[in-house]
Formats: sequence, structure tokens, C-alpha cells
Amino acid sequence: MSIQEWTWVTVGITFAAYLWIGYRSRVGSTRGFYVAGQGVPAIANGAATAADWMSAASFISMAGIIAFAGYDGSVYLLGWTGGYVLLALLLAPFLRKFGQYTVPDFVAARYDSTAARLVAAVAAIFVSFTYVAGQMGGVGVAFSRFLQVPFEVGVGIGMVIVAFFAGLGGMKGITYTQVAQYCVLIVAYTIPAVAIALLLFGNPIPQVAIGEAIPLLNGLQTDLGLDPYTSPFVNNDALNVIAITLCLMVGTAGLPHVIVRFYTVKSVRAARWSAFWALLFIALLYTTAPAIAIFAKTAILQQFVDLGPEAFVAQGWVQSWASTGLIDLDAISASGGDVGLFLEAINRDIIVLATPEIAGLGAFIVALVAAGGLAAALSTASGLLLVISSALAHDIYGKVINPDADDAQRLRVGRWMILVAVVGAGLLGIFPLGFVAEVVAFAFGLAAASFFPTIVLGIFWKRANKQGAIAGMAVGLAFTFVAIVLMRAHVVAPGVFGDAPLVDSVLGIKAQGIGVVGMLLNFALTVGVSLATPPPPAHVQSLVEQIRYPRQLTEAEMGEAS
Repeated sequence: MSIQEWTWVTVGITFAAYLWIGYRSRVGSTRGFYVAGQGVPAIANGAATAADWMSAASFISMAGIIAFAGYDGSVYLLGWTGGYVLLALLLAPFLRKFGQYTVPDFVAARYDSTAARLVAAVAAIFVSFTYVAGQMGGVGVAFSRFLQVPFEVGVGIGMVIVAFFAGLGGMKGITYTQVAQYCVLIVAYTIPAVAIALLLFGNPIPQVAIGEAIPLLNGLQTDLGLDPYTSPFVNNDALNVIAITLCLMVGTAGLPHVIVRFYTVKSVRAARWSAFWALLFIALLYTTAPAIAIFAKTAILQQFVDLGPEAFVAQGWVQSWASTGLIDLDAISASGGDVGLFLEAINRDIIVLATPEIAGLGAFIVALVAAGGLAAALSTASGLLLVISSALAHDIYGKVINPDADDAQRLRVGRWMILVAVVGAGLLGIFPLGFVAEVVAFAFGLAAASFFPTIVLGIFWKRANKQGAIAGMAVGLAFTFVAIVLMRAHVVAPGVFGDAPLVDSVLGIKAQGIGVVGMLLNFALTVGVSLATPPPPAHVQSLVEQIRYPRQLTEAEMGEAS
């Protein structure tokens, strides 16, 4: 069977499984729709969280950026993994103890303000739409290559699938679908890495084989006149490496679609165990990604050296990817042997999906990787669409516009909002802001600038009040969004804004790390405005204590204990 035939089989089987799980998990209440009835087992929630968090950026794009950026690409590994640890230890148990449906729910109750809820809901929509654009872009990349359909058609197919199981089953359908999607994506990611490590270095453990691959790649790049692969600060200076890492870290801890996963378990203890399982499942992929990046970069450069530009572009895998527009054959042919120009002609987002073909693995493995990439994109997209739906239907419609609406009416609005969100997400996927991982990094910047300071201060500082939270979130979000637009508008609409960015950087920090500045503005404004205005009411301060501390025993209970 050909690669395309195997892809139809693997994608057909996995998509049928997702649809069946979504149908079996259909719900009839808002509690089931938004938090899966708060009855998901810890290990299942851990797998679902890992799938929700390991998006198309992790599966499809991250290894590509690490392959081409070298040492500087490690910001994605450090930021995303470190951020999850921060979320698991610093925020998740406290938010589960609060026990509501959404992040705006927490903001509204903690800051005793409907206006704060609205600002938080708007921030959730901005963050989620930006993030989901990257997922839909990843779906388009995978479908356009392996099913030989136009990029836009691939995005459309993904929209229909995710709308079905997210709209029918809500969080419950999404959770159990994500468990299946995690199994698919981790198998699809690991098998090629093991096969290539065994093929090239005789070692089936990619994390060990990477030790042999790095000196080989360093020497190859040096021979070609490039900086060694492990040289620091080649693509980004130290300021941007630190800023992007920190932005991704605190952005992870502020992502509403990951935070809401901790509302779906039975207890605070289950939330902690969910975090443990999720981190373990995430580590399986994140310790493999650098190995795939280095193996692929080594193979591509070696082929370029051995074959030369003309013979390189004649290879089957190159021709196949060139048909999607993700490899520029003319640029490679015109490179004249210039390695820098050659590498610029290859889209970073193809590296993981193309690696099995580059290494000459079988058609089934190639198709399995395609199914894994689609699973990664769809699992995260579904969680993000639910956040958008909950922000519009629960936080804005149900809490502000029509608070008297009954449960059935709110559920109906929630499902309609998922359809609206799917259409918006698809359009953003067709007209992206950059490579998949770059687009996702912008979402992390928006989350860092809006939610992280508000949640941290809301949990750990009783003096933070609604005036400070509203000012901090609004300014942090607005600053970061405007800065990203100024720096990336030329990518989205080059005919309107030209081929150069309107602004190269702000304070020397590029678009991927600008959320750090927004976060600092948010912290400063929240603290400053809170100190300049009256403190929160007594019942709000009592709520903070109840969230942070274990329940104190009453005198009667202490007497019984003694």
C-alpha cells in the first residue's frame, strides 16, 4: 500500500474512534459539558491533560524549530516543561479547591466583580483563538501532504471532526477522546525515533543515541561553514532566549484550557495526582523531541552534501513535500550550494512529519506519524474551543446577559458557540501568524500577560482587589496583543503591511517573548492600583484563606480527635 492509502486507513480508524467516543460521552447538563461532571479519574485526566497540552506545536513544529535553531530552540523545551511544573505545583491544587467551571469564574468570585469576569472572558477568547490557529495550521499541514488535499480542505476536515465530538460531548467527550489521542500521538512520535536511532547508531533509545548524534551534527555544520549546532545565541540573543523561556513558562501556567482540566477531577488530591501523571506522559514526548530534531537535521544536511542541490530536490520525499508548497524547490536549486539559503527553503513544520520518509522507513510508519500529528492538533483544538464556548456561553451569556437562563438553554448556547469558534479557528488556521510553534508562542504570551499575574496574586495576596485586577489584565493583554500585531502583521497580510515588520522589537524583545513585558505591566498595575484603592471585602479575603489553607478543625472536631 502507498503512503496515501495507509494514511487513509490510519486516519480513518483513529477518527472513527474519536467520533465513537464523542458520541458515547454525550452529555445533557452544563456540569457535564464544562467539567465532565467532575468525576474523571486522575490517570485519565493526566493523559487527557498531556494530550490537551502537547499540541501541534509540540508534535509537529517544536522539533523542526529545535532542528533549525539549535541551542536557541531549547527555549521551547525549557519554557513549556518548566511552565507545566509551575502550574502543577503553584496553581492547580488551589484552583481545584475553588471548584468552579472556568478561569473567569475564579476571577469573578475572587475579585467580587462582574467586570473582572468580562475582562477575563475576553482574555480567554484572545488566548484561545490565537492558540487554536496553530492547531488548525498543523491539521492543514498533515492533510495537505498525506491525503493530497489542499491545505484549506485539510483545515475544513479538522473543523468538522472537532466540532462533532466537542459539541456533542463537551468536556466529557473531549476528555476521553483526548485519552485515545494521547495513545495515538505518543506511539506515533516514539516509533520513528526508536527506528531512526537504531538505524543510524545501533541504539534503540533515542535519548541515549542523541549523545552520539550531537558531535556528528556539530562537525557537519562546521564543515559546511555554519556555527556548531550547540553554539548558544546564534538565532536569538541572551535577552530573547531568557524572555521567550520565561514567557512560555508563565504562559503555560496561565493557559485556561489546561487550568480547566484540573476542575474535572473529584478532589484536590486527585488534581495533584493528575499533575503527576500528566508530567510523566509529557516527559515521554519532550525527551524524544530533541533526538528527532538532531536526527532529521543530520540526515538532511548529509543528503545535501552527498547529492548536491539538483539530486537532492529529485528525491521522492522532497518532491512530495514540495507539492504542498512547504519546500521551495526553486530556492534550493538557486542556492548554488549555499547551506543557509538551502535551509531557508524548507518549512520547519514538516520536519517531524517528513522524518520517517527522510530515513526511508515504511509507508505504515509515515502514515502513523500523520495520524499522531492530527491527534495532537485536534486534542488541543477541542480543549481550546471549549474554553471559547464557555467564555461566550457560560461567562458572558449565562452570567451577565441572561443569568436566569435554565441549564438546557445554557447548554444549547454553549454548543452553538463551539460551532462559531470552529469557524473562526479555521479562518485563523488558513491565515496564520507564522510557523505553528511561533503562533502558539504568541498565545502563551497573551496568557502570561493576562491570566498569570491575576491568578497568582488572587491566590497568594489577599490585598489584590477588583480595580487592580481589571487594570492589570486589560493593560497587559492590550499591550501584548498590539505589540504582536505590530511585529507580525507583515506575515499575515504582506500585501497590506509590506514585507517588513512595522516594529522589529520592543525593548529589544521579539514577538515570541513580548508577553514577559505585558506580564510585568500586569503585576505592577495590579499591585499599584490595589494599594491605591480600598481592600477587598471581608468575605473575599476569607475566600482566599479557604483556597490557600487546609480546612481548620472546629473545637468540637478537635475534641473528638483528642
